[in-house]
Amino acid sequence: MALAFTVPVSLVVTSCAADDPLAQQADAGDGKNYIAGDGSVTEYDPTDRGEPVAIDGTLFDGTAVSSSDWTGQVAVLNFWYASCAPCREEAPDLVSLHDEYAPQGAVFHGVNIRDEQATAEAFERSFAIPYESFDDKDGGVLLDMTQYVPPQAVPTTIVLDKEGRVSARILGLADRSTLKALITDALAE
Repeated sequence: MALAFTVPVSLVVTSCAADDPLAQQADAGDGKNYIAGDGSVTEYDPTDRGEPVAIDGTLFDGTAVSSSDWTGQVAVLNFWYASCAPCREEAPDLVSLHDEYAPQGAVFHGVNIRDEQATAEAFERSFAIPYESFDDKDGGVLLDMTQYVPPQAVPTTIVLDKEGRVSARILGLADRSTLKALITDALAE
């Protein structure tokens, strides 16, 4: 005689989420208003990169920008907002890397997913950010990049190769030396 029993669906879902660090952060209720990435780095082999990404958005100064503007250049996109503690921590390294790699043909843009213009500009002044940021409160750029950027994993930094394809992604705080290596590799291709 066989015994049959059922497991409540909620029990299965709960047990899956319990081992997921992002789910644990979301459930923590600590009021920090962001889910920190784990610092994981994903590099994509040139043969596995697929099609170039298509991004269209508007910078805080009103300039319309398209990813097609960066063809032939390496682009670094950093998803951020002002009250995100890891975003504040990595800002000086992003400035330093911009200053080092912009003369070599790398383009940097921030993608601000939450702030009003005055808040974003105050952050950029405080950290002397030399590159412009997309005003992405409507989520258009984030939506274009959801295959690579989880909606709540901020900061996230993406490196696009000269063809506009994602060559690397850092979820969470971008370590300076790691991001430097990713940019150097993309420029060398």
